[in-house]
Amino acid sequence: MATWNSRGLRGSTLEDLLNVTNEKYRTQKLGLIQKIPTPIKPIQIDKEHHQITLAYFDQRSTVDYIGVVQGIPVCFDAKECSGTSFPIQNIHEHQIVFMEDFERQGGVAFLVIYFSSVNKYFYLRFKKLVEFWNRSKTGKRKSFTMDEMEPAFEIQCSGYYVHYLETLQKDLNLR
Repeated sequence: MATWNSRGLRGSTLEDLLNVTNEKYRTQKLGLIQKIPTPIKPIQIDKEHHQITLAYFDQRSTVDYIGVVQGIPVCFDAKECSGTSFPIQNIHEHQIVFMEDFERQGGVAFLVIYFSSVNKYFYLRFKKLVEFWNRSKTGKRKSFTMDEMEPAFEIQCSGYYVHYLETLQKDLNLR
């Protein structure tokens, strides 16, 4: 089991920005996207400060966000990396299975990836993610680089907003 203070909390900056963006989309009636909390099982609680000091992830999470945009079901995961190469091991098989099932039901699944070293955000289409996933499972490269991202799917940002709806529309246009 992974503990709460392990690698499971990386990407919090990206998630904070996405939460602000999703709230803006909600107030503008563009979409309703919710952050899916990862269930935890508290082990130690500091009763004096009302804080959980040690916990285990209770079950596997699927994706970070799920909702609907203009009638289209969407789900996505937020991933952040400090370099320009993203290890495929940071994506779990149960997430791939969930996104595949989601797409099979008519939804759109994708990743939002933030390469913090160069301050760039990308929308990674599920189709492209599966290519990287399959490549890693056949003994080839176990990561993908920022240079392998589709330039048309770079997400434009302004202030605190990660405007992924524009890239979602590009994805829909290619289907």
